[in-house]
Amino acid sequence: MFGKLLKNLDNPNLKSISGMDATFLYVDSPTSPMHVGSVAVIEGDLKFDVFKKTIQSRLHMIPKLRKRLIYAPMSIDYPYWVDDPNFDIDLHLQHVALPKPGGWKELRKMASQVFSEHLDQNRPLWSFTFVEGLENVPQVPKGSVAVISKIHHVAIDGMAGAGMMSLIFDFTSEKKTIPEPKPWKPKPLPNEVSVMMKSAMSFAGNPLKLPKILSKAIQGSLKAGMITRAQRMELPTAPFSAPATPLNGIVSGRRKWNTAILDLKRIKELKNIMGTTMNDVVLAFCAGALRRYLKEKKKLPHKPLVAMVPISTRTEAEKDSTDNQVSSMLIQIATNVEDPIERLEAIHENTVRGKTYQKAIGAKTLASMAEAVPFGVANQAARLYSRFQISEMHNPVFNVTITNVPGPQFPLYLNGHRMLIVGGMAPILDGMGLIITILSYNGFVTISPTSDAKTMPDIDLFTRYIRESANELEAAILKRGKKKTAAKKKPTKAKSDALFAHFKKEIKAAAKFIKPNNGLFQFQVTGDVETFWQVNLNKSPGTVLKRKAKNPDATFIIKDEHLMKIGMGKMNLQTAFIQGRLKIDGDSGKAMKLGAIIAKLPKLELKK
Repeated sequence: MFGKLLKNLDNPNLKSISGMDATFLYVDSPTSPMHVGSVAVIEGDLKFDVFKKTIQSRLHMIPKLRKRLIYAPMSIDYPYWVDDPNFDIDLHLQHVALPKPGGWKELRKMASQVFSEHLDQNRPLWSFTFVEGLENVPQVPKGSVAVISKIHHVAIDGMAGAGMMSLIFDFTSEKKTIPEPKPWKPKPLPNEVSVMMKSAMSFAGNPLKLPKILSKAIQGSLKAGMITRAQRMELPTAPFSAPATPLNGIVSGRRKWNTAILDLKRIKELKNIMGTTMNDVVLAFCAGALRRYLKEKKKLPHKPLVAMVPISTRTEAEKDSTDNQVSSMLIQIATNVEDPIERLEAIHENTVRGKTYQKAIGAKTLASMAEAVPFGVANQAARLYSRFQISEMHNPVFNVTITNVPGPQFPLYLNGHRMLIVGGMAPILDGMGLIITILSYNGFVTISPTSDAKTMPDIDLFTRYIRESANELEAAILKRGKKKTAAKKKPTKAKSDALFAHFKKEIKAAAKFIKPNNGLFQFQVTGDVETFWQVNLNKSPGTVLKRKAKNPDATFIIKDEHLMKIGMGKMNLQTAFIQGRLKIDGDSGKAMKLGAIIAKLPKLELKK
């Protein structure tokens, strides 16, 4: 009966923001506008009127562009999205021209100015600045234009922002007739009584939200702890363990923005040579630039800097939602390591460790913690934190944010005009005065630092160091690759052959511990030499043969080097599976039994 009463009182026109979205309102302050943005350079003489008509014709595809926030009385619940009955597109579009000579310096200065300005929370939280006069930007045709976009982080996350590009831009260069805007009838603004009732229902409908979330988090933490003990690895970097740097003070209100443009193909080549991920390589570029920048100022700490790396928790079912779906992990980025290759290798190991913990505890569980915090309490706490400059009273939570958002790898067009390049921007706040946004688009990667005039007044110098760090790492990797190619003889057998010989010997010695009907397994070992091994544990003591298995219960697909780590006790099967280094096809239950048997056997010790 109580549930039926709540349903009758519900107002379907009121949609509350999520706890994760609300965090971006908590920390919005006069010196920290919490919008994300981009600078897109568009080829040719695109006209402002055409741009405006294109946006008008597609507003219905992105409902939040005509919605504003209203707040619950006394902030007892999160704010709500409602239609803005006074929506006027001219309040969200600006038309400007670059001062002469119309080069890259003038464009980034204008972008910095636009990013310094707050969005009006009494209106929909977005704006586009249409910039003409790009007359002297290298490799950009004269007369081209730029679009500087801003949208409050409460309305969108990075992955959704990349998806929004496909709504504003077209996939083909064909110029089409721009349709008339679809009729729009905004729903009337709700009164305070209906907002109060909705807020009360939100709490009454799920009073056990906090205990449920904490229970999931505790279960995940225990699971993560077991994994780290089993693999004998350290826990990931903890908050407040980052060293003090000039990047972590009180920020000013004037933003500084720039971008470095790199070739995606060259980055992929580096990650393939090193066996890392593309994200590891880009983190290494940033780490090299940070090390050089701080070292020149005699401010480089002995401990490695810690980067906060956002992780999208967006599922396939949530791909069309613009709500924030994000968690994060903390990664030590090895700024204390001088050699660029050793720095990359350290970053790779640190990211693997962070991802293992994230998968165990569940990024969704970590992100949902924000849902249990009352908006009014968290909002006031955030404002007090900023007002009393509490960030200067403790170690930094982390030193820098580095966010990587993949974009489309094909050209996009706006009424037939190709977008040449796009660089991202994201917010900073007290204690976190540098964020580096990485965007990939159509064969290029932009690495765009955003800071403020107090924290990093010479951001153009730091941006140059990013490019030079990339060149330094590339030269070192290619040099090592050539040496390895010259010295390397193609192996005739896999290293793990020795492991299977060891395995064959040890299962015979442990025959009394191996019960029959444990299963028939196949190992597909990939690498320089691909091999197949059959492990038959259906009869004691079991057999190990170098051949493909017929109708195996489970097949293990793993690289030779990773299998050797398992055999030598440096990694276990469960951890390798969580990290994506091991793929299992077939009966997972029997596969886990084999993992338990392998764990009991003596580890392989190679003769030196």
